[in-house]
Amino acid sequence: MKKTIIYSALLLGYSLLTSAYDLPKGWFKAGSAPDKYEMGIDRGKGRNGGSCATIKSGKNKISGFGTLMQTSLPDKYLGKRVRMTGYMKSEDVNKWAGFWLRVDQAGSSRSIAFDNMSERPVKGTTDWKKYEIVLDVSIKASNIAFGALIGGTGQIWFDEMEFEIVDQSVPVTGTGVIHSTEKPSNLNFEE
Repeated sequence: MKKTIIYSALLLGYSLLTSAYDLPKGWFKAGSAPDKYEMGIDRGKGRNGGSCATIKSGKNKISGFGTLMQTSLPDKYLGKRVRMTGYMKSEDVNKWAGFWLRVDQAGSSRSIAFDNMSERPVKGTTDWKKYEIVLDVSIKASNIAFGALIGGTGQIWFDEMEFEIVDQSVPVTGTGVIHSTEKPSNLNFEE
């Protein structure tokens, strides 16, 4: 009996350790309820069989959201229009999910530009699909923040994020004005 209890405890401990995700290098957890989500690298689950990032609800009912995010200095993009793209798939997302991109200005409590896909959300169960956000990066920008988020319950996977400078013929997607690295990094989640 005692051996069975010890064996069960060890098995439970091992399964908890192996189900936890490692955070991708350069990324961190945030949101209004980050502790209610498991976030990190899901190896072998990427769009092409490599690694990807995931956010998975850890509770049956969640009020709030969790995001896996990164911040970057805007230097390369100052005064330019930027398109951020990435692939996402979802499973049982009961509220909504999406990518987000925000341009900040030092000393201001409001963002210069923002889009979190709230007007074109990912819901339910979906296969891999490419999404994009296009914003102008003001010459006054001091920081760029970006990531993926999920509100409520479910799970998302995201992969192959890219940033590119586009011309003014590409319309912006965001209407919102509302730990920095030198540039966006580890966008394929292989580190």
